[in-house]
Amino acid sequence: MDKKTILIIEDDTDLQDGLSFSLRSEGYQTRAASTVKEGLRIFHEQGCDLLLLDCNLPDGNGFDLCARIKGECDIPIFMLTARDTEMDEVKALETGMDDFMSKPFSLAVLKARIKKLLRRDTLQIPLCSGDIRIDRNTCKVYKNQTEIHCSKTEYQLLLYFVEHAGRVLSKEQILDSVWDSQGNYVDENTVSVNIRRLRSKLEDDPKHPERLVNVYGIGYIWK
Repeated sequence: MDKKTILIIEDDTDLQDGLSFSLRSEGYQTRAASTVKEGLRIFHEQGCDLLLLDCNLPDGNGFDLCARIKGECDIPIFMLTARDTEMDEVKALETGMDDFMSKPFSLAVLKARIKKLLRRDTLQIPLCSGDIRIDRNTCKVYKNQTEIHCSKTEYQLLLYFVEHAGRVLSKEQILDSVWDSQGNYVDENTVSVNIRRLRSKLEDDPKHPERLVNVYGIGYIWK
């Protein structure tokens, strides 16, 4: 089973390092940023399964960031705040925050709450990668909020790539996972044909793809 990835947006570098170390020791992958701008870039380029962010950041605040990300994709968001007021609690709920704790906090309690959030039925949560959103409940694909019509095979192929974003996948792996699971015999050319079709629908310039990229002599990678 793939490790869950947690994106930490925290400008206190000591706390950021401590959280990263502790969460990695629990089996999670972590990515880290110190500003809203950097955090958004990592989120859009690499994605994550849960966002752990500070309330106050050098170039913005966690409430606005939460509202923005929730408008794009309903991933679990956990906020750390130095303030413990009713106003903050109300604001957190209004922006769609899933959970929050005030500093100082218990690391054990934080990890337990994160584990609980990540146990939610992930099928209910859209899968996002940059401006591409996959609704796994309805099997629909969106680019910049506009629906992209995909065949059943194109949808399954895209889902496989996005679920393994950042990993180089060989044609053999793709065939085994996408086609062999259906009990259908196909040749490697089928992979290339369907990838070209996906690029024509998802890439801004299909001849120069930036999302679904060839890795010469090996296979493909979703960036």
